[in-house]
Amino acid sequence: MHPTLKPALRRGWRDLSTVQFGVAPAHALVLGPMDTATSSFLTLLDGTRGLPLLREEAKRMGLPDGHVDALMGELSRAGLLDDSTGGGPAADALRKRSGPMDRLRADLASLSLLASEPGEAIEKLAARRAMRVRVQGAGRVGAVVASVLAGAGVGRVEVLDGGHVEPWDVAPGGLPAEAIGQRRDTTARRVVRQAAPDRPPRPNHPTPPEPPALPADPPRPPSAQEGEAGLSLVIIAPRDGLDAYAPDPAAAEALLTAGTPHLYAGVIEGTGVVGPLVLPGSTACAGCFFRQRADRDPTWARMLAQWRSGRARHVPSCDLALSTSVAGLVAGHALAFLDGASSACAGARWEASVPGFDWHARPVWAHPACPCGAGRPVKGARLTTDMGQHATMAG
Repeated sequence: MHPTLKPALRRGWRDLSTVQFGVAPAHALVLGPMDTATSSFLTLLDGTRGLPLLREEAKRMGLPDGHVDALMGELSRAGLLDDSTGGGPAADALRKRSGPMDRLRADLASLSLLASEPGEAIEKLAARRAMRVRVQGAGRVGAVVASVLAGAGVGRVEVLDGGHVEPWDVAPGGLPAEAIGQRRDTTARRVVRQAAPDRPPRPNHPTPPEPPALPADPPRPPSAQEGEAGLSLVIIAPRDGLDAYAPDPAAAEALLTAGTPHLYAGVIEGTGVVGPLVLPGSTACAGCFFRQRADRDPTWARMLAQWRSGRARHVPSCDLALSTSVAGLVAGHALAFLDGASSACAGARWEASVPGFDWHARPVWAHPACPCGAGRPVKGARLTTDMGQHATMAG
């Protein structure tokens, strides 16, 4: 182990014996009491020395025996310690690729704030390279999400969409202006390749050929035979925001059958939506959402049928600021999920509208009548009065 203090946190002395690590309250910590010699020793924790050498340096500085190990334990428990050589073989392979590693250093620093164990951050970052994510939709939201995920180190980011790039599809970080008139899927894949720090590691099995091009618009949902196996996550970001605001349960049946997690995102009429994150069999799906809305509003199915059948060929209301905000939020939640963190989008949908951009969460409850099974009562569980009240309020 080569200990290093997490470089993402700035240090400052609150008084003569107390050090504060970090500026923002979300991750700041205060450590003390600390003497001057120990404070000087902290400057040696830069990842260039192993523990034996650090113990020798501590002796030369007059620190007592066992002081280094006790300090390492305290720093580790506080989540302030990292290991410049940790993370395992995948992390070692990433470190050897200096160009990609430099591109990802800011992401690594951010991950270190969430990692409790030394070496955990780069282990998670290296694990992203082996992940496969599909983004369904290459509009102002989907294309930006795909490029952000690729730029953050996700190894395989696939984009599925049909038709050709329209002028209003163009967005910074997404489809470029010079691609107007070109195929959306081809252009989006090129954007992903340009955003990626490097090529992902080769899989251990042959990569299946890509499905044939989709000439129609909108895109056709993938079937269970088109490669759901091996997908870490599918992000459904349709250019028609209605398909994100009120997703069609039938369009996600293959994903539910395959047990593939999927996350909805989009913009409709100046309102951005992110979520829910569907964990098949565990959290609410599109079918649950439809049933909950239909229970609250008897006209919901009728209105949806009119909205879907009466689609006008007009330019959608999807301004750049809102679409970029949605793309950033969905990419953040997607990366948190891929890194193994709990997601605030599981069983909830985040919404914000122009001009306030005030994000708030709306619960999406699993429905007991939905065939996805997420709402089925657990055997032996008892519905309490409080649980029943919550369900009524959500409806």
